[in-house]
Amino acid sequence: MTAMTARNARTARTFGRLVVLLLLTAAVLLSPAPRLTPTAASAGAASAPDPTVPTVGRAWPVGSRPPILRAWEPPATPYGRGHRGVDLGTPAGTPVRAVAPGRISFAGRVAGKGVVSVELTGTGDPPLRTTYEPVRAVLKKGAEVAAGEVVGTVEPTGSHCTGTCVHWGLRRGDAYLDPLSLLPPGLLRRGPSRLLPVLGVPLPT
Repeated sequence: MTAMTARNARTARTFGRLVVLLLLTAAVLLSPAPRLTPTAASAGAASAPDPTVPTVGRAWPVGSRPPILRAWEPPATPYGRGHRGVDLGTPAGTPVRAVAPGRISFAGRVAGKGVVSVELTGTGDPPLRTTYEPVRAVLKKGAEVAAGEVVGTVEPTGSHCTGTCVHWGLRRGDAYLDPLSLLPPGLLRRGPSRLLPVLGVPLPT
């Protein structure tokens, strides 16, 4: 192979690499942005409250600030894919509480899973209705409940999460809403801010 032939071959390889690099760059720049699914870390941040939902919540369904394993993802269409509620990580046997005062509108099993629904008092017509599953009910349909009152316990099976969780939903009629919008900012925050000591700053005299 002559020097000229070798030089032409190197030039062709370099040109080929540049073409591939340009094509890959164009593919990345022109591809649509991926739709991000909230993870346990990102879902921990409170979502923007829905202005159509009154903040009548006075308690979390489980615990004081349970981990949000999956956030609410409204479907694009009534029968489209999405996540019609939030998943709260919690052990089996944990008490499940009404987030606001209301009346139990359903307490039974659906497709083999325990479900409890509570119509919230004073939330319009039709009223807002929260749903918890998989939950073994401890009260019957028609029972009046106060905010924070136990309505059932978390069942060990029937969850669609990797671990044990409670799926907490919110509806008005046939419309699904974000249940976190029921909770005031004080409950959504992880805890009060703490002032750390400032060292090396002289105290005023």
